[in-house]
Amino acid sequence: MSGLLFALTVLTLVIALVGLGWPLSTWMARTYTTAEDWRLERGVYRLLGIDPRSEQRWSNYFRGILAISVLGVVLLYGMQRLQTVLPYSLGLPPVPEGLAFNTAISFVTNTNWQSYSPETTMGYTVQLAGLAVQNFLSATIGIVVAIALIRGLGSRSGTGALGNVWVDMIRTLTRVLIPIAFVSAIVLLATGVIQNFNGFQSITGLAGAPASVPGGPIASQEAIKELGTNGGGFFNVNSAHPFENPTGFSNLFEIVLMLLIPFALTRVFGLMVGDRRQGRAVLAAMVTLYVLFAGFLAAAELAGAGSATAAAGAAMEGKEQRFGILWSTLFGSTSTLTSTGAVNSMHDSYTPLGGMMTMLNMMLGEIAPGGVGTGLYGFLVIAILAVFVAGLMIGRTPSYLGKKVGTREITFASLYLLTTPTVLLAGVGLSFAIPAVAADISSTSIYNPGPHGFSEVLYAFTSAANNNGSAFAGLTANTPWLNAALAAAMWLGRYLPIVFVLALAGSFATQENHGTAEGGLVTHRQQFVLLTVGTVLIVTALTYLPVLALGPLAEGLA
Repeated sequence: MSGLLFALTVLTLVIALVGLGWPLSTWMARTYTTAEDWRLERGVYRLLGIDPRSEQRWSNYFRGILAISVLGVVLLYGMQRLQTVLPYSLGLPPVPEGLAFNTAISFVTNTNWQSYSPETTMGYTVQLAGLAVQNFLSATIGIVVAIALIRGLGSRSGTGALGNVWVDMIRTLTRVLIPIAFVSAIVLLATGVIQNFNGFQSITGLAGAPASVPGGPIASQEAIKELGTNGGGFFNVNSAHPFENPTGFSNLFEIVLMLLIPFALTRVFGLMVGDRRQGRAVLAAMVTLYVLFAGFLAAAELAGAGSATAAAGAAMEGKEQRFGILWSTLFGSTSTLTSTGAVNSMHDSYTPLGGMMTMLNMMLGEIAPGGVGTGLYGFLVIAILAVFVAGLMIGRTPSYLGKKVGTREITFASLYLLTTPTVLLAGVGLSFAIPAVAADISSTSIYNPGPHGFSEVLYAFTSAANNNGSAFAGLTANTPWLNAALAAAMWLGRYLPIVFVLALAGSFATQENHGTAEGGLVTHRQQFVLLTVGTVLIVTALTYLPVLALGPLAEGLA
């Protein structure tokens, strides 16, 4: 793709995000502040016995999230194990126990890690009624947690109440995710993404050999997969498959879907706290990080590495010819800077430094702009830490949006920031420290030994702990250890941070708004943007540089 054409399409991407994100953010802010319920919603409230006017403290809010998540794991696991008795099973056998458990945890936690080939493992009922349903619910949970934190910082003062989790979830589904996903599926159909129940079709390939081509309800799942920053593909090669992502336009549209809600939530934040400048400051910091890291990844792949790449003329291994390097790296940056994990090229085939950048994108905490909801609340935790540091430097009581950042608040923020690195590094460490596990990984899971093999395991735990779901494709992860360890990483990486975010929101909600302290850090100006960006870069570098030096850095510098 020529530089001019790429520049024009990126401009189209920006125009689409602004044109769609502005009205969407206005609609979402109204969704979570209005007292008006739709008739459909009132019917669901009566069915479930919900009082929509009752509000919950953070602990009750979390219990609702945990209950729907545990129930989701049980139901999804059961559907996979009972697949043979379900309609449209396509004659496929039950999913093995360990893989079914890993997959259930994966989709409930918005990770969508797939240690299997979906088209040859799961029938249409499991894909539609199991995986796709969890795509909606897991995205909903991320959004409502972000809304709860916004309320704690903004509209709730002195009460400790954060809203009603059931009302927030139902409104998110009925007013945001389902309508947008429905329209998006139609757009994807128009681009050539398929949607049918045809099963496997026998065809004759170009070389004259017979082949079996699967169909499936793909457009409907592809829409929520990208919109909800889920990432689990209908096919093994995900968005590199022409049935999922056939054209340049579908590729651009899927990038728009991944970025739409995470970026729109920054304006929702500004609207709900009553100061749009706050949302613009968060957006500016997210865009800065996005451009910076997407640019680094593109530069690494354009530069190539090694004699083979030089002989080929470009680092095209693992990339689709119809997308080329720039659209592959932009898609890869978007999916790893959000929590989507969808791929239109194989990250395992990237240059060593390019592969490292995809890991770093996730190690940032996926806050540029991050997943639906998770990106915003993750960034706000970073902002609270930056405000605290600034307060220490200037000798003022740190506060954010008129709420003081004291011992309790910074404790919750610190625990949030420590959780993912602890889970990630513990998983990698145990995988190589336990002799039997290390031997199994070396002989069964790792295809390329040495630093690259280490990078494959590091990528897997980075993806799982950050609830991303993408993978270095060279790793065989369907083993007893990795199924269990990655499932634990996904669960802990999802729900421990949510506990700390909601506890933080509850702590802020018990405070009265004291207004902006004189002489304190102004959180809607350039200084705040630079401070938060710098905080992200310093925390990430100090946390992960040693482990990166053992894998992708060692391979790249060699």
